[in-house]
Amino acid sequence: MLNDLLKKHISGIPEHAELRAQINTNRGVSIVSGNLVSNVRSQSSGVCARVYKNGVWGFAAKGEYTDEAISDVLTAARNNADFLNTHAGRGKPPLVPVQPPFNPLKRDYVDVPQSAYIDFCRELDDYITNKYKNLASRTVIARADSMEKLLYTSEGGYSHAIMPRAYIYVVLSAETPDGDTVELFEPIGGGEGYFDELYKSPEDCHKEIDKLYEELMQKREGIFPNAGLRDVVLDATLAGMLAHEAVGHTVEADLVMAGSVASKTLGREVASDKITMIDFAHTALGKPVPLPVYVDDEGTPCEDAVLIKDGILVGYMHNRESAMYYDVKPTGNARAHKFSDEPLIRMRNTAILPGKDKLSDMIASIDNGYYLTRTQNGQADTTGEFMFGITMGYEIKNGKLGRALRDTTISGVAFEMLKTVDMVSDDMVWSSSGYCGKKQLMPVSMGGPAIKCKVNIGGR
Repeated sequence: MLNDLLKKHISGIPEHAELRAQINTNRGVSIVSGNLVSNVRSQSSGVCARVYKNGVWGFAAKGEYTDEAISDVLTAARNNADFLNTHAGRGKPPLVPVQPPFNPLKRDYVDVPQSAYIDFCRELDDYITNKYKNLASRTVIARADSMEKLLYTSEGGYSHAIMPRAYIYVVLSAETPDGDTVELFEPIGGGEGYFDELYKSPEDCHKEIDKLYEELMQKREGIFPNAGLRDVVLDATLAGMLAHEAVGHTVEADLVMAGSVASKTLGREVASDKITMIDFAHTALGKPVPLPVYVDDEGTPCEDAVLIKDGILVGYMHNRESAMYYDVKPTGNARAHKFSDEPLIRMRNTAILPGKDKLSDMIASIDNGYYLTRTQNGQADTTGEFMFGITMGYEIKNGKLGRALRDTTISGVAFEMLKTVDMVSDDMVWSSSGYCGKKQLMPVSMGGPAIKCKVNIGGR
């Protein structure tokens, strides 16, 4: 855990300055078909400084955490700001002040022994091996990571936070009657917290593994969908991916300023009036979000960023500089993954809000279409065009679920597709097991209800 060496170095600095010390830890175990193939413990730590002057930033970082290192990076950051100001100064005014946060540490750091990950994965692998004999392969993975950040700003801001996550992933594959191989992947349990807090017994995972196997057997006998523009119900996990990949990146203010599709649509209709989308800071619908962020890495207290309200694009996600450009209040979306990274405008917990419809009614309303339930990857660009891989789903015939689907894709333009939404379920599902890869990795969560819409789906 980080001792406080920063406070004495931040006082008396005339420019806006930020000092951040950080430790990132990663733990991982992978067992493939009974063989331990990965056993990883890693840690990176250091300190960085950032100084703002007339519209430019000086930044410096060092992989040590000592008084000498802190003094060095602060001096280097100030020198870099002076140099950039001389050669590329933009003559901008000082950053608009924010209320300096005081955010003391709320939990201690816990280092779970590596044997706990190995033993847990071996027990799950034994369970799968003993119960299911017709698998082509099986993989059990345990992953845990944490970011501890100690931050001071020259305005008097202070934050000390730890964000730990842990997840179990199970991958099962089976051979189809025609000789192909199908696979399903599932994060099981987990979320914000340490591994031993979230996983008390391997038996707690058995029910989800059984469900995964059952779906795999359905997929083994599955069909390929008919390609084209189809009526579909996107399950909640897909709606969350859509919120993040296809919409979220287009409304990050730095990408808006670079010309994303959202730069020309503020105040306009971009979705059905059933769609409201928010990037939550730490609380959503009266409950904590999966990865709460109270203070960002510029020292700004975090607030929710309302992005789409009743189908109208009403705002962007901001850091302090973009908020000053648009003359709005900063939302606290500046985040850095490692001590050596500068903060970028990043999502936190991005979600479409639930509606009033029942999932069963949404399926019943489709005569000929698909219910899509699982995705393993997705990509989109700043035009809002997206393509997601679909790893599980079902055909819908006359309002009833039919045969399972083989792997396929969906694609479209987010703001066009969202205008076709005519039903939104009343449930809410969060996912926080992955990373966002915008220039630097970042733990994020995404969520939403199921939505009924029209989308292009691939075939064989």
